[in-house]
Amino acid sequence: MKDKLFDSEVKVMDIIWAKAPVSAKEVSLIAAETVGWNKNTTYTVIKKLEAKGFIKRDDPGFICTPLVSKNEIQKSEAESLIKKIFGGSRKALFSALIEDEPLSDEEIAELRRLIDKG
Repeated sequence: MKDKLFDSEVKVMDIIWAKAPVSAKEVSLIAAETVGWNKNTTYTVIKKLEAKGFIKRDDPGFICTPLVSKNEIQKSEAESLIKKIFGGSRKALFSALIEDEPLSDEEIAELRRLIDKG
């Protein structure tokens, strides 16, 4: 995935992922309520998301549908963080995440399951 999502774009994508398919108007109403944005700000972000290929808008009603899943974005952003901050080391990332806060038995079991699966 070549384009990155800015924080404002993630906020709008979260709404679209949760409600899709959803009208641009409803997205703007939700953003006004949750983030405090006016309609023009939300519409500008929606246009940027469409131009980047993250969503499509269809008439009538400018219905927004995601073209990428939240999981795809999470994986892409995690990989970018690992490369940029941790020198490509997943071990360094996990060490940083668990260093200051102990994991519960359930979290440890889930991580073991994921490691064994991967």
